[in-house]
Amino acid sequence: MELRQLRYFVKVVECGSLGRAATELGVVTSALSQQISRLEGELSTRLLTRTSTGVVLTDAGLAFLRQAQLSLRHADDAMKAARESRLSGHVSIGLAQTTASVLALPFMRAMRERYPDVRLRLVESLSGHLSTMLNARQLDLAIVFQTETARRWSVMPLLDESLFLIARDDLPGLPPPGSVRLRDLAGLPLLLPSDSHGLRALVNNGFARFNDRPNLAAEIDGLDVLMELVEAGLGATIQPGAATVRLRGEKLATWQIRERQLARSNLLVSLSDDELSPAALAVRVLLAQVAADLVRAGAWPGATLHKS
Repeated sequence: MELRQLRYFVKVVECGSLGRAATELGVVTSALSQQISRLEGELSTRLLTRTSTGVVLTDAGLAFLRQAQLSLRHADDAMKAARESRLSGHVSIGLAQTTASVLALPFMRAMRERYPDVRLRLVESLSGHLSTMLNARQLDLAIVFQTETARRWSVMPLLDESLFLIARDDLPGLPPPGSVRLRDLAGLPLLLPSDSHGLRALVNNGFARFNDRPNLAAEIDGLDVLMELVEAGLGATIQPGAATVRLRGEKLATWQIRERQLARSNLLVSLSDDELSPAALAVRVLLAQVAADLVRAGAWPGATLHKS
């Protein structure tokens, strides 16, 4: 027995005829009649008597009608409760500093609007550290830049980021405006994160393709401090487009790096689905939606959605 059959039966009784009920339900009369007959067959009793002017309830039909109406009311109440219920719980999310600079604020706003009863713990750290925390079950999900396929993670490729040269526009040795090749930056003093960052490995590999290495002025592992030093004119840096959201100095300029090999993939990873709470599953969907909306709106510099 299906809820649909109960709704059909109650509607037929309310309308007093199969034809009028079929019109209101948007189905053909023959299909409606078939469903009523199937219901009567399952109950092994006649619920309606067909007449030339419509239908009349039998005694069994009258008794069944009251219970059918009660069942439908309970079902409607259950569906309403499900729609109006609000997720609650705790969800831990990890973001790299550059990712957080563009994603954290709009995501937190979306969470407040969509799931106000879910309490978030947002961890901002290196991608490798986030992976370690995920493996230790200290995070539910994170956006990282590389993953270990041996782990029991759910992995969703999210977007790809181009890298940019960022510097004060009065720094000596800068290339002309426009896009730039990495080989044109060989003599430029660079402020870069240390070797513990995946970004540094990406840059080093880029220089190694033409048998060179970056002209390292200093290694800085904090994005805020690094960008302050760039603004002070102590060197240039290479960062993904999300880092440019933090730019405040009027004299700072950016050049997009042409090499496609230097694009950085963003992966939304989480514990396996069977380990995630309903709140974490919902948050994962919302995080991906907010990131995609930012890319489509042009609010994530140099980012393109991953092509599946």
